[in-house]
Amino acid sequence: MIPAGHRRLILTRHAKSAWDDPTMSDHDRPLNRRGRRSALELGEWLHSRGYEPDEVISSDATRTRETWAVVSAAPLEVTPRIVVTDRLYLASPDVLLDRLREATGDTVMMLGHNPGIGEFARLLVARAPNHPDFGRYPTAATVVVDFQIPDWRSLGFGSGSVMEFFVPSGRD
Repeated sequence: MIPAGHRRLILTRHAKSAWDDPTMSDHDRPLNRRGRRSALELGEWLHSRGYEPDEVISSDATRTRETWAVVSAAPLEVTPRIVVTDRLYLASPDVLLDRLREATGDTVMMLGHNPGIGEFARLLVARAPNHPDFGRYPTAATVVVDFQIPDWRSLGFGSGSVMEFFVPSGRD
């Protein structure tokens, strides 16, 4: 539970995707076995910490939608509103910020792609976590950031407080 007048962002890069079919478009690549394991581990970690979104905003790429499907297989207390959009596919930090400012939930999970998602994480926080992987934001990396703002329209860069940063053990 977050305090009144606060918003929480769970910012996640999709889990590891498969490269088995060289003819498949980047947009259509599914998760590989390690990606599914990492997404399940992420879902269990989120649930164990009480980080449950009431809104999920995801890229429409197969690997981001599948990441959410596996993450949400862990038992959730809340049934979030799901928004799938092509605007998040390979989006820049400015596009991610604009889309997040349209959010209506108190705790929002965004699922996207590097390099934009990692850059967005670095720009949002007042102080980066002391973690060796934060700078490269590997697959399934997730930062939980709290903001003292009344609504997402008020969100600005450099205003977030990192609660935790998590990378599943099966990372690349």
